[in-house]
Amino acid sequence: MATQTGKPFNIIGISVKTTNENGKAGNDIPVLWDKFMSEGILSQIPNKIDDTIYCVYTDYEKDYTRPYTTILACAVSTLEAIPDGMIGRTIGDGKYMEFTTTGNLQKGIVFDAWTKIWRSSIPRAYTADFEVYGVKAQNPDDAEVAIFIAID
Repeated sequence: MATQTGKPFNIIGISVKTTNENGKAGNDIPVLWDKFMSEGILSQIPNKIDDTIYCVYTDYEKDYTRPYTTILACAVSTLEAIPDGMIGRTIGDGKYMEFTTTGNLQKGIVFDAWTKIWRSSIPRAYTADFEVYGVKAQNPDDAEVAIFIAID
């Protein structure tokens, strides 16, 4: 775990409003991932900086126990052209605590990391948290995913 100050960046992608209540996010987020992959959303995002995928959690109604928005997106150079059915956002600057998880994506390594985060006493800001699926996450059997948690 390292603490760092993040710089603002823009993203464009697809989203879903969900909640961790009654396991709803456990259904909604995999459906969002399926749509992102099966409909080739990655190739439809204009002005991409690269093919790194960001899974952003934002618009928290209170904390992780209440509704929030999940966005699957790519970082972009501008928000001037947002395709129909997609949303654009600026992820602001702020302090973040970085976690890294490694292993088989199909075996829930990211969810397991979140479970530990939820149980921790991290002073979370609940502005925008995000996972980064870059080059090291391309092999799903041996992936490395960075998770950034906004802190106060």
